[in-house]
Amino acid sequence: MLHVRSIWNGAISFGLVSIPIKLVNATESHSISFRQIHTEDNGRIRYRKVCELEDREVSQAEIGKGYEDADGSIIPITDDDLAHLPIPTARTIEIVAFVPGDRIDPLQMDAAYYLAASGAPAAKPYTLLREALKRSNKIAIAKYALRGRERLGMLRVVGDAIAMHGLLWPDEVRAPEGVAPDTDVTVRDKELDLADALMDTLGEVDLDDLHDEYREALGEVIAAKAAGESPPEAPEPAAGGKVLDLMAALENSVRAARESRGAEPAKEAEVSPLARRRTTTPKETGGKKSTSAATKKAAAKKTTAPKKSTTAKQTTQKTTAKTTAKTTATAKKTGPKKTPAKKTTARKRSA
Repeated sequence: MLHVRSIWNGAISFGLVSIPIKLVNATESHSISFRQIHTEDNGRIRYRKVCELEDREVSQAEIGKGYEDADGSIIPITDDDLAHLPIPTARTIEIVAFVPGDRIDPLQMDAAYYLAASGAPAAKPYTLLREALKRSNKIAIAKYALRGRERLGMLRVVGDAIAMHGLLWPDEVRAPEGVAPDTDVTVRDKELDLADALMDTLGEVDLDDLHDEYREALGEVIAAKAAGESPPEAPEPAAGGKVLDLMAALENSVRAARESRGAEPAKEAEVSPLARRRTTTPKETGGKKSTSAATKKAAAKKTTAPKKSTTAKQTTQKTTAKTTAKTTATAKKTGPKKTPAKKTTARKRSA
């Protein structure tokens, strides 16, 4: 971190502890910048800094700061004047409180910086403050002066470093008056359910996977024009009418989100007949089948048993044999019976 050029040198005031630090930008811009040109010949348009009294261009070393008074007179202000302002935050980041992180409104957050320890003597108090912030799960609220004004800051731990976010003063954040809809709207539970489903489908995202597609597309245009080629054309917008039904819009959004995530698209509510399983049953001689569910169940159990090889055909044959044997035994016990007609004829003959 020390190889990065610092933009401010000072110290963190932590009670009676002073931590020498350097302020380093924590963010950088990757935006593609343009130059102003003369459209007729592509000549650069430059802004020259000219002294209006001498009517000549001056160098950066000759330029200082000055305050214009109400009567138009200029009061020069030097860097030395700014360094000796009668406030404790002129060269110090003064911690004024430690609060939970959720006390800070994200609307207040501004530019981010890293606080780098300046020299070996700063290592011990720097680490002490970092570990104290970690253990307390709090952030530090501080005041500091930078670029001609006193500012509010928030110190928190990022990895093994301490980061500081510039904060807007509370009176610099506008109230959201007149922003929300001023008409009465009723949201149904079904609509909320679909909104929840859409949120669950989109899920979380790794911010490292996101990138600036606009900058990439602009780079392609510049590369094509530099090579004397035609720049790529914008893709045709997706065709489709305006969806007026909120429920339909939510359902289509959930379906599209699932498809983009590689999930199976949501199916419409419909009754589909289940496919029947084909069971192979051994055919009996003569085309007869088992006569009861119990017989079929017994046959299936015997078939699946690992040590028995009894088949449904054998079970049916055994059952038929048992039934035949029962019928024969009953017939032997009862014997042949005489019909009433034969008895009547015999009585008449004896008479």
